[in-house]
Amino acid sequence: MNETLVFILKYTTDIIATLLLIRFLLQLVQADFYNPVSQGIVKICSPFTAPLEKLIPSFGRFNMAVLTAAILIKWSFFVIIAAANGLLSTEIFAFIALAAFELLRTLITIYFYGVFILVIFSWIGTPPHPAARLINQVIMPYTDIFRRIIPPLGMIDISPMVAIFTLMIIRAQVLPIIAMQIRPLLM
Repeated sequence: MNETLVFILKYTTDIIATLLLIRFLLQLVQADFYNPVSQGIVKICSPFTAPLEKLIPSFGRFNMAVLTAAILIKWSFFVIIAAANGLLSTEIFAFIALAAFELLRTLITIYFYGVFILVIFSWIGTPPHPAARLINQVIMPYTDIFRRIIPPLGMIDISPMVAIFTLMIIRAQVLPIIAMQIRPLLM
């Protein structure tokens, strides 16, 4: 398969899966649905989630249909690449674990950059843009965990720094362990 085509396919599936993951997070944290950015994400994701929402129920704020759609989008990329290389076999279902792993990596990246953006907003002031409010609504439940544990030092709040370090440790230490558990499934 042509490298350019693989590149386009990979980044298309990555963007769609990331938007689906953000859609999942918006519902999980009960972000403002009337926010125009939120409505745009819901409209973009609806062709992928609408058929699954009829089949897969939600558990409270945990929308399984959106999460399943994100995993299936990532999985489809791996299946297409395997089929193009003539490696399609009964082990294609092992790619589901790889797709879930890739989504976990994407989730960590979303939170990493989200905390970083909130730190910058705390220095310059939060702009009134709807995207800034949405980032705040999605990321604050994660950073609030650290704020409850680590009190501010005077006017300095180091909890976002600890939140970022935690994500970096998970990315550097935990994700490789999970990847080693998935690798035997793919061989």
